[in-house]
Amino acid sequence: MSAPATPSNTVDVSRIVLEDVAGASFLVDRRAYVDADIAQLEQQRIFDRCWLYVGHESEVPAPGAFATRNVGGRPVILARGDDGAVRVFANTCMHRGAFVCREAAGTAKAFRCPYHSWVYSNQGELIGVPGQDAYGDCFDRADYALKQHRMDSYRGFVFIAFDEAGAGSLSDYLAEAKEYLDLIADQSEVGMEVVRGTQLHGAKANWKLLIENSVDLYHFRALHKRYVDYMESMGSQAPRERGGFARDLGNGHAANELPPAAARPLAHWTPMFDESLKPQMEATRQHFIDRFGAQRAQRITGMNRALLVFPNLMIIDAIAITIRKIDPVGPGALAVTSWAMAPKDEAPELRALRLSHYLTFLGPGGFATPDDIEIVESCQLGFANRSVDYCNLSRGMNREVPQTTDELPARVFWQRWRELMAAAP
Repeated sequence: MSAPATPSNTVDVSRIVLEDVAGASFLVDRRAYVDADIAQLEQQRIFDRCWLYVGHESEVPAPGAFATRNVGGRPVILARGDDGAVRVFANTCMHRGAFVCREAAGTAKAFRCPYHSWVYSNQGELIGVPGQDAYGDCFDRADYALKQHRMDSYRGFVFIAFDEAGAGSLSDYLAEAKEYLDLIADQSEVGMEVVRGTQLHGAKANWKLLIENSVDLYHFRALHKRYVDYMESMGSQAPRERGGFARDLGNGHAANELPPAAARPLAHWTPMFDESLKPQMEATRQHFIDRFGAQRAQRITGMNRALLVFPNLMIIDAIAITIRKIDPVGPGALAVTSWAMAPKDEAPELRALRLSHYLTFLGPGGFATPDDIEIVESCQLGFANRSVDYCNLSRGMNREVPQTTDELPARVFWQRWRELMAAAP
């Protein structure tokens, strides 16, 4: 009896993305959001091959610190060993497979499997095996160290690659996205940090729908009308009137960059802030001008940006800095892990203001997130009507300079998706 066919040889992705540059048309087949075989193939050809975001070095600030999370469908441990080095381990005992760490974060000298008490140091070595003499003379603890994933970091942002031979270097993979990570990392001379605490939520929708939503400013005024009305009542502008531009950063990465609708806690004061903060923020702005020059200082302190690092990392750098990892949970569900980021040396009153806006807009109960979750779930339900074949992502293809309300970032994502999905297994 022959083995059942695998998705790698049964899924035809050749007509999922239809791009006609001359005709300014970009269509995506709705099967890409609902088909289980496509979802499985994504795991093999995207999440098993690309560099994936794990966390930030500030989350493991001292020897022994660790954080556990799911990356690309695999449980891992981000850990700083007693030697000070940051590593990423598979969170599975080398004996029978149980988790060796069941806490979300903390500090540990060692990780102990609860099944048979095999013990691993925070550098991954197997240091304890009860009744080891029963394994015989050929048993070598070095052969059973925790699986260490290929890891690299850029400006404190830690990524791993499960494809240890074929993923290339992280620097090459990030391409021009590095410029945007620099704009974030340069917001503090002493370093940026992930604020303690993690938000977890999800949606009954395909993960790619929330990726598209996150880089789409076309929907902002219509879907987030409550927030637009709130900000306009305070004298701010909705994105449609603020200019800015969209950029293809290579390798599926993209960004929107535009003037802020409201204040930025770093150095962009507006009347929505307390008057007492104005001198401090103006002094900070001048300090950035002295460090980087007027043009770069303006980009760092006076512009908002939404960065997509393919496949599933979003960083929204606005009033607050929000890091979001968007993971698939089968074809019809997704999981979101979200963190706030801020300068380590930020004044307490500015930190409080930043975190307030982090919760107010992109928090699970904020102005934006419930709207976004409801609409992507509505899209997923709408796909049940199979009489419509394609979604249209053509907005802005007829412009020489893409605007932030155009769909360039989504097209950049899908172009890379198409390239990887069509690659040989």
